[in-house]
Amino acid sequence: MKLKSIIISTASISLILGTLACSKEEKSTKEGPQSKPIQVESSLPNAQNDLATTDVTGQVEATHQASISTRMMGYITKLQVKVGDHVKAGQLLFEVNNADLLAKRAQVDASIRQAEAAFHSAQKDFDRFNTLYKQQSASAKELDQISLQYNSVKASLDAAKEMRNEVNAQFSYTHVRAPFSGVVTQKLADLGSLASPGMPILTIEQSSGLQISVSVPETSISAVQLGDQATCTIKSLNKEISGKVIQINPSSQFSGGQYIVKVSIPTDQQKSIYAGMYANVRLQSKSNKSQQIAQQNESKILVPLSSIVTKGQLNGLYTISSENTALLRWVRLGKTFGDKVEVLSGLAKNEAYISWSEGALSNGAPVISK
Repeated sequence: MKLKSIIISTASISLILGTLACSKEEKSTKEGPQSKPIQVESSLPNAQNDLATTDVTGQVEATHQASISTRMMGYITKLQVKVGDHVKAGQLLFEVNNADLLAKRAQVDASIRQAEAAFHSAQKDFDRFNTLYKQQSASAKELDQISLQYNSVKASLDAAKEMRNEVNAQFSYTHVRAPFSGVVTQKLADLGSLASPGMPILTIEQSSGLQISVSVPETSISAVQLGDQATCTIKSLNKEISGKVIQINPSSQFSGGQYIVKVSIPTDQQKSIYAGMYANVRLQSKSNKSQQIAQQNESKILVPLSSIVTKGQLNGLYTISSENTALLRWVRLGKTFGDKVEVLSGLAKNEAYISWSEGALSNGAPVISK
């Protein structure tokens, strides 16, 4: 009986071992060969160039634009341009009804004719009394009265002529012309609309000059200087151009805490670029201030924000293990400096991390460095 039990137990053990072996073999068959390693690039914290860089976004705009309006109130009687038209300096853009000015000029012309008649009469009296005075046939008092009358009439004539100059100057505001050559980019009124002083009718932009306006945060503006080089990428065209910082607004009071910086676009690189396009701009500076900032950042462990992996409330980044696999390392982050973030713990200064990967990474995935 005991022998029989031993035989049954041995058979059971053999059956179990055989089943486990088959299960392991089947599992190995299902998994197949080891997955292909993912190609990655590794970097060290604080990897910097000789230049301090600031990455910002901006928008292309014309270097010179103007809102065209008139100083006269009246109905628009002629509007000869539309959006997209190229205009030359001095070209007629629109006309405003000037019937009231025509009437006023007729009144002024009548006043001038009346003043001229009175002036000619006063001039004859003045010449006659001047002759009589020399002949001692008129007194000095009489000559003074005639001289006073003559000067008064002459002043009235001069005032009438100046009034005509004023009316003629107002006529220029009823025939509005282009202040410079450019392109009409906006039309805010139509034929027959009532134009009033200061109301924009058209907007003209200079077609030969473009620039990029970017907003720089206060943490980076001290490193930006006039003349700094800039690498600009036009998103919609996937086009990279080189520019230069030409203007820095020293105040952020009216721009939401951001400092407006203008970057020029060379004329030979403006082809196919239009105002309103968005651009990514990398400002590069060799100034002493930027070098001081770079020296201050040397004591910090900085990594690109693009390398950070976020899962819930945890932040981490991938490193390469001794078995050449991706190893997710949880880190504690600090302040953000432009496109980089400070690592307070979880990564050493001389410890490499994965800065780029050909495919999606996962913890334990095999990797190979380029």
